[in-house]
Amino acid sequence: MRAFRLAYDGREFYGFQRQPDVPTVEGTLLDTLEAGGIVDDGETPSGYAAAGRTDAGVSAVAQTVAFEAPDWCTPAALNGRLPGSIRAWAAADVPEEFHATHAASERCYTYHLHAPDAADEIAREAADRLSGNHDFHNLTSDESGTVRDASVRVERDGEFLVVTVSAGGFPRGFVRRLVGVLAEVAVDGQSLARVAEVLSEESLQGGRGVPRMPPEPLVLTGVTYPDVDFSIDEEAVESARGVFGQRRTSALERLRVTESVLQSIRE
Repeated sequence: MRAFRLAYDGREFYGFQRQPDVPTVEGTLLDTLEAGGIVDDGETPSGYAAAGRTDAGVSAVAQTVAFEAPDWCTPAALNGRLPGSIRAWAAADVPEEFHATHAASERCYTYHLHAPDAADEIAREAADRLSGNHDFHNLTSDESGTVRDASVRVERDGEFLVVTVSAGGFPRGFVRRLVGVLAEVAVDGQSLARVAEVLSEESLQGGRGVPRMPPEPLVLTGVTYPDVDFSIDEEAVESARGVFGQRRTSALERLRVTESVLQSIRE
């Protein structure tokens, strides 16, 4: 068994989990493994599992998949077959019983909230209140598994509030709604009492419900396996840095054009 770290630009995919008729990260990966002769048509590799299922538009730097892989299947070899939007960059040999979902002790997501005028101290206070062991039923559509021990941290980076959320696992939509609470109090000016309302036993619905923030600023940035030592594949890392470097340049060019149009309209 071998575990692989994957980075991907989620904006091109309808989420991680394989679905019929739409491109997903997992579907693309399994198609690549099929083309490489690792699996037969429509099957999954022996022992296959992934650390988690990111939503449509969500990106990752530490998604982890594991399966029975032949010796030739290194991160660099995978990158030779995968599209540029998905890059493997590290790997580790793991025991036969390893399960990429269940063996993870912690997962970490980072949300880049554009909030140049946010009240940073209020955002940090709200983050402190949201941290700890709570029933987060108002931050997810899930009906079970809503009690979680979460750590929430907020840092200022230029025009962005960088919100980092860590826990053993997350119910559906949790991080995006948690950031929604932070935006309500630190950007929209709602009282910090909103946090207590969200954490209360009362079910908030309709206009009192918590907004779910857009998925594109969200990144799966960490998955911890206490007994697994990943080895970085330097060739694969160079490939990943090259691909994402090109994407950064393209994004900066688009930003430059947008700023030029905005400035022209103002004038």
